[in-house]
Amino acid sequence: MYPLSKKIKIGKQATVEKDHFSNDEIIPSATVQFTCCDCNHKNVVEIFPYESGFPIIQMYHEERVLSKSQLLENKIVIETSEGRRHFGDLTVKDLPTLYFGTDCQDCYSKYFCVFSYGEWQPGLTLLIVSGVWKYEELE
Repeated sequence: MYPLSKKIKIGKQATVEKDHFSNDEIIPSATVQFTCCDCNHKNVVEIFPYESGFPIIQMYHEERVLSKSQLLENKIVIETSEGRRHFGDLTVKDLPTLYFGTDCQDCYSKYFCVFSYGEWQPGLTLLIVSGVWKYEELE
């Protein structure tokens, strides 16, 4: 897992086997499987709550990696509800939203994953994967 620091072009969305995890499914981590768009290799990524990922604002702040409109147009995130703006302008399901870069374990194509994690209601903690997208760095 790594942060993205250069502007990127969003490619195809990879198929994710399971994108919603709750309570015990998250402890100690959530196992996310996605299929590479290029070689069809099934990749596995472990998301550890409070350890994995980087704040999504790092992607769209000053349009360093992507713009807010690119994230919204590709349905990667939504605009945060008024009562939850403390989580940032853009979120997944109004929960704290993070991302990370990863590579296909077989052909090394570059991907980024966006997910949210937090308590949805008392006693219900969710980890929701918005998706995994292939990307190319722009020069």
